[in-house]
Order: sequence, then structure tokens, then C-alpha cells
Amino acid sequence: MQIGSIPLPNRLFVAPMAGVTDRPFRQLCKALGAGYAVSEMITARKDLWSSLKTSRRTNHDGESGPIAVQIAGTDAAMMAEAALYNIERGAQIIDINMGCPAKKVCRQWAGSALMQDEALAVAIARAVVAACAPHRVPVTLKMRTGWCQQHKNAPQLARQFESVGIQMLTVHGRTREQGYGGQAEYETIAAVKAAVGVPVVANGDITTPEKARAVLAATGADAIMIGRAAQGRPWIFREVGHFLATGEHLAPPLVAELRRLLLAHLQDHYSLYGEPIGVRSARKHIAWYLRALPGGEAFRQHINTLQDCGAQWQAVADHLDALGQRMDRLPVASAMAAAREEPEDLAA
Repeated sequence: MQIGSIPLPNRLFVAPMAGVTDRPFRQLCKALGAGYAVSEMITARKDLWSSLKTSRRTNHDGESGPIAVQIAGTDAAMMAEAALYNIERGAQIIDINMGCPAKKVCRQWAGSALMQDEALAVAIARAVVAACAPHRVPVTLKMRTGWCQQHKNAPQLARQFESVGIQMLTVHGRTREQGYGGQAEYETIAAVKAAVGVPVVANGDITTPEKARAVLAATGADAIMIGRAAQGRPWIFREVGHFLATGEHLAPPLVAELRRLLLAHLQDHYSLYGEPIGVRSARKHIAWYLRALPGGEAFRQHINTLQDCGAQWQAVADHLDALGQRMDRLPVASAMAAAREEPEDLAA
């Protein structure tokens, strides 16, 4: 599979999630079997580009390609300028956010709110494609099935997006109205696939290797995108890849491997965020990794009391050393746990 002229190693993608898919997390997922990862969304508002948050989100130091950056906004000219800004900083693929259901985003008529204004949505796509074309940077787009149950317009929008040059479409199988509630449906994603010739990616509720296979079969999609199920379980990509290739399950990771992965993830996380932000923002990752393991909840509460990166890292190391004395591998139940509820602004 490829996006424009850019080849991808496989069809297992990491979803862009605010506060999660930073550079350390993307690199980890790629190392564990993901073929493609999209950044947290970056605003088209030029006055925010100099902020520390945006500077971290546009940091691609040492990141393996292809480097894909998601942009969000409501003005076609501003979105085109944002695309160029990110290309200058290393973006090789630009992704347009029309899938985020967060109220704070949709109140500005960005994200999935744009699906209510098809003319504006297409104008934005056209402008971004035109800005990227001279640089030979392909443009992709992520959207929902529609704004609400009564208005699932993803297939007709998909045809318009293809006509202005969008080179891949990702569809989350929920409406904006659903947020992250209820269940994803895949009939609309299949309709999008039937409507266009560009690659289509299925997203939503893909939490196990079996579900990945079923969604690919139900939609005919070219790839799948995994979000919440990768939180604390970045090895899901190698699990899915192995299952799709062989029909067999990999054994859960060794506790020793979890220790190595988590401690390396924390070090990379601290190097990007520093203190005190690094120690606070790492807490959610630690909780996701360890929540279903013996003593996980008590350890989470203890971690939340630590205020410096060194103490946090050492506590995790000691906890996993002790756990390794009790078991060699993670329990199957925790390794295959389904996705959790998430804050509404977490994923795009």
C-alpha cells in the first residue's frame, strides 16, 4: 500500500490522538509493528504556532518516515498556510482533521463540524492540496460517517474530496453526535470504499486481532487505524499483523520486555517534555500499561504522588522487577483487554 508515491510497510495505522500520539509514542508503535502513524492535530491558527505545545507537536527529531502531520482549522487559506508550515518542519504527508468530535473543536466549526458545511469542507481540501502539490506532498483526510444518524454524508463527501486531489481517506465509524459512545458501524465505511478509488482506512473499535480481520472483511478497506486499544498496549500492531498473516495469536509480552519498553518510552517522553510536565503527562501512560496487572491500581495511586522524573522512572523499574519475580509473561486477559472509555477530546 502507498499514499501518493510514498510506500508503506503495512496496513496497520496509529490514530492521531491529542495528548497521546506524540513523537515518543509514534516511534514506539512503529517499532512494534505499525506501518504508519499520524501526529496529534496542529492548529491552523498562526498565533499559536510559537507555543510550547505546538513546538513539541512539530518536533520530528529522529522520527522514522513517513512523517504525517494532521492539521485542523476552518479557513481554507489558513489551512493551506499551516500545511506549508509543517512541510518546512519535515512533514511528508499532510492529514486534514474532519473527524474530531470534541466540543471545544466543533464549537469553532473545525473537526467533524465541517461535515455540516460540505462546500467549506471541500474548499479546505482543495486549498491544502494546491499548497502541497508543488512540494509533492500527498494530502489525506480523516472524517466521521456524518454529523448525526440522520445525515451520514461521508460517501458523497468522499467523492468530492477525491475529485480535488485527496489521496487517502480515513473514516471513523461513528457520527459526531455519537462522540465515542455506542458502537462503531462499518456499513458507511464500506460505502465510502465503494464510492472512491483512493485508499480507504477503517477506524473505530478495533481492539483485537479478530476484530481487525472482521473490519477489513466487512469494509473492504485498504488499511485499519487503531487508537485507544494501543494505549498501554503498543504491541497490538505486531499482534494484529501476525494474526492477519498466520491466523494465530502471538504469546503476550514477557514482563521483562514490558519493563524494557516502558522504561525506554518514559526516557524518550521525559526528553521531549522535561520536568515538571514530563512527570505529569507520563502518569497516564504508566496507568495504561499497568492498570490490569496485579497491584496496578495501588501503584497508579502511588505514581500520582511522585513529582520528579527520576523517582517516577525508578518506581516503575522497581515495580516491574517485583512483578517479574511473580510471572514471566503478562496475563492474556490484560494483554488483550478491550479499549477503555476516553475523554471526548482524546482522539481525532
